[in-house]
Amino acid sequence: MDQQPPGEQNASAPVDGPVTCYRHPGREASIRCTRCDRPVCPDCMVSASVGFQCPDCVRQGSGTGHSPAAARPRTIAGGSVAADPRLITKILLGINVAVFVAVLANSALVDDLVLLGRANFYYGGPPEGIAEGQWYRLVTSMFLHQEVWHIAFNMLGLWWLGGPLEAALGRTRYLALYMLSGLAGSALTYWLAEPNQPSLGASGAIFGLLGATAVLMRRLNYDMRPVFALLAINLVITFNPWGGIAWQAHVGGLIAGTLIAIGMVHAPRERRNLVQYGTCAAALVVVVLIVVLRTASLT
Repeated sequence: MDQQPPGEQNASAPVDGPVTCYRHPGREASIRCTRCDRPVCPDCMVSASVGFQCPDCVRQGSGTGHSPAAARPRTIAGGSVAADPRLITKILLGINVAVFVAVLANSALVDDLVLLGRANFYYGGPPEGIAEGQWYRLVTSMFLHQEVWHIAFNMLGLWWLGGPLEAALGRTRYLALYMLSGLAGSALTYWLAEPNQPSLGASGAIFGLLGATAVLMRRLNYDMRPVFALLAINLVITFNPWGGIAWQAHVGGLIAGTLIAIGMVHAPRERRNLVQYGTCAAALVVVVLIVVLRTASLT
């Protein structure tokens, strides 16, 4: 990304205008570095022992006798600050597109990858689905799309929501949030939908990112109205009277993403890893429990 010297970033900014990040003049900043008092955006804030520091102060501190671990830049959730803050988002987007292209080349893949509780695809053949031990469908369906508009809508959501979240959480935490949100959406669909009703798409994971975005914006004291408006629009689309949308995946992903994000960005510093890993583990346990109980009821 393009950067300007710290002293020249906001020289032309209006005195009475919004405070912007000294490294990214176009981004509004509500946090200031505890060492130099310069405003920083979520992508630039580095968690410190007290408050947050800017990347420049962190780099300067690395040569003042602090240990490398203490001076290493951290995100608001305690993750490592990466050179490419969208790497995982790009990889997830690439996987979705690759699966979409593969389905265009061989439509039979849909039957093998779609979320399905229990059904017969072929007359006289054995039943297939999660209830028959095909648990992989909980994951493969998260990357499966058939319609151009469907994948386009989901990938736009992934790009718009995923990038800022990845920068704020760090790669590992962000990937855990995405996958667990998608799994929660798949599990709730498996539990509540008809067993012979197929379901596919990344919507569960995307709704998880939407819920996490709301939590992060609240944590940073940003204006919540835009995200509430986006959430309202998506819920209206989810529960539209024309049907055809697996609302269970949307609701499951939204709930999981919101709760996991709360555990990640509000975890106390002294017990951060315990709370964050514990929240993710609890979400995974709930997913497994739902799948086990539903499978028992179908077999």
